[in-house]
Amino acid sequence: MLSSSAGRPVTVALVDDYDVVLKGLAHLFDEYRDRVVVAEIDANAELVQPVDVVLYDSFAQPESDHQQIADLMKNPRARRVVVYTWNLQPELIDSARRLGVHGYLSKTLPAAELVAAIEAVHAGETVITDRRGRAPSAPGLDWPGRLEGITDRESEILALITQGMSNADVARLTYLSPNTVKSYIRSVYRKIGATSRVEAVLYGIRHGFEPDVHRIDHWLGGP
Repeated sequence: MLSSSAGRPVTVALVDDYDVVLKGLAHLFDEYRDRVVVAEIDANAELVQPVDVVLYDSFAQPESDHQQIADLMKNPRARRVVVYTWNLQPELIDSARRLGVHGYLSKTLPAAELVAAIEAVHAGETVITDRRGRAPSAPGLDWPGRLEGITDRESEILALITQGMSNADVARLTYLSPNTVKSYIRSVYRKIGATSRVEAVLYGIRHGFEPDVHRIDHWLGGP
């Protein structure tokens, strides 16, 4: 599949609040630079150049709050907007589609399928991953604490706690039950050696669980 009528690579901007998440995602495209060019990486920063597709990674974001998606949809530099997430709750997909997103893609997709989906979106299709619920992420993705054995979902929850969210907030924003949130928190505490929420927050602050504010311009498929 050609990425455009001219056969040029699709330009993509990656958007999330976490540097480690974005860099891991960017490297998924290393073997596909002839088809997808990562032109910009934005952590809490606005787009500065027009791109074909914005890939919005929802890591540790309020998944039920689509304000940032709505803002991206209004951005004239973002030709098409795609949500990239672990959470495929039907109500979240429906809400994003009402905002007009051009794709809602699962992080379980292998790199080749993700590239093909981005090309299809660029060609004018709306691509929605089958609604199969949350599943483990595709190989190659990254998140804070991964090397310490913290799972993707545990990392998201610790990031939300580090941002000051209560258990009830976390449950509401992630569409998890309160008991499931408590179970994740207990698991995180064991892994980081915390005995209280204060200790967990301090660990999060020291180990990259706070949002970043930066931009890498002209990534162009590699560091």
